[in-house]
Amino acid sequence: MGVYFASGATRDLPGEAARIRVRAMQWSMPHRVLQVIAGLLVVVALSAFTMGVVNAPQRGRMPGEKVAGDTGAAPLAATDATPLGQDRIEGLAPRELTPEEKEKAEAEKEARQEAADAAKAAAATAPPGVTPSGASPPPAPGEKAGEVVQPPPPPPEEAPH
Repeated sequence: MGVYFASGATRDLPGEAARIRVRAMQWSMPHRVLQVIAGLLVVVALSAFTMGVVNAPQRGRMPGEKVAGDTGAAPLAATDATPLGQDRIEGLAPRELTPEEKEKAEAEKEARQEAADAAKAAAATAPPGVTPSGASPPPAPGEKAGEVVQPPPPPPEEAPH
């Protein structure tokens, strides 16, 4: 019953002489319990397949094809859904400034212009290479002196997925 060597008459290949044969594996459960579990697995698999066949529609349809008759599913009622309008794609249009905001922006623009003029006058009288104290640094490339720089508009809300 233990380990035994195969006799030379039953060997098929020449390199098989030194191999050891081991008897069948011993299960830790009784054989009858294994049979019952295997039967239950077969019943579950067959019932799942049968339910899939029974519940399948009579005729399939292609994507985008309308359901024939009133037997189709009801359309979804998404209360929180919003249509994708042009303003959501391009972003909101810039709002009109109030008269107070316009006056404030104009005053800031004039103050910057005066500061730029004063800096130019101080730079003209100062020796080359010396920046007078209190003068603002020269504008960055691409900016004009006294120009109001508006921040970029906020990114549009992300579309729902």
